[in-house]
Amino acid sequence: MSRRFLTVVALFIVALLWIASDTFFVVSETNLCLIVQLEGPVVVVSETGLHTKRPFVDQLVVFDRRLMPLQLPIEQVILGDQKRLQVETFARYRISDPLKYYQSLRTVEQGSLQLMQIVSSSTRRELGQVKLATLLSSDREQVIANIRRGVAARAEQLGVQIVDVRISRADLPPETSQSVYDRMKSERQREAKELRAQGFEWAQQIQSRADRDRTIILAEATRQSKITRGEGDGLASTIFATAFAEDPAFYEFYRTLMTYRLSLADSGPMLVLGPDSQFLRYLGSGPRPQAASPLSAVPGAGAQKTGLPTGLSTGEPGVQPLVAK
Repeated sequence: MSRRFLTVVALFIVALLWIASDTFFVVSETNLCLIVQLEGPVVVVSETGLHTKRPFVDQLVVFDRRLMPLQLPIEQVILGDQKRLQVETFARYRISDPLKYYQSLRTVEQGSLQLMQIVSSSTRRELGQVKLATLLSSDREQVIANIRRGVAARAEQLGVQIVDVRISRADLPPETSQSVYDRMKSERQREAKELRAQGFEWAQQIQSRADRDRTIILAEATRQSKITRGEGDGLASTIFATAFAEDPAFYEFYRTLMTYRLSLADSGPMLVLGPDSQFLRYLGSGPRPQAASPLSAVPGAGAQKTGLPTGLSTGEPGVQPLVAK
């Protein structure tokens, strides 16, 4: 064999392999293929296995039939109550009709951009009709379901099946969060002031009722004590009257002794009385001394002997009756 012959054989084998690689292709379980022909029709190949196409004439386009994620950037949305909200949305989709997808979008990159616009517009339209309180309640699932239906209806025209659309994050902007925090703080302070004022009012009412009850109790106790004291005084007067009626002389003598005890005590006042004073009638009729003693010349000695207070008269003539403390 000549060298030229070997070269021709090698070139033929290479050409044959090149033609075979452009003729045969394998469709896996995760792919969908389109055969784009020059004449215009497009053939969809979805069965797995080995397939053929016309080399150098037909173009092979491969799409992924698995679920694909679609993550949208954070964007600001105006709600129905004119409040701003930063929303981050994601979606899951698959290519259900590769022919329609190719005719509408051509490439996966163009499809992702188009789907992002569809999800964003549907999210803005739906959130623009609800209030912030709705998103914080159990109605949030209904809002997300409406967004999912709107996106699915528009994506179906592009040959895309929307499996799920979710809002992964929804936050207030920093400036709005601060204003909301300030409003919440002022509202709580207002409620605290109202509660303090209400508590002070209740305290005043309780205090006034307690003062009223105290006054009533004291007045009732005072009235009852006066009644009891009056009854006791009346009973004592009755007893004294009965005792006085039985022995008036002894009663008068006892009362005079009690008066002596109070008026002639150390804390009593100074009294200057005459010898014929009725106050001294019991002191002047006491027992007389039987014999004079040298101490009788000393003023007050006789009184000490007889047991009388100093300065009291014993009834003897010439002695000035003087009672002093």
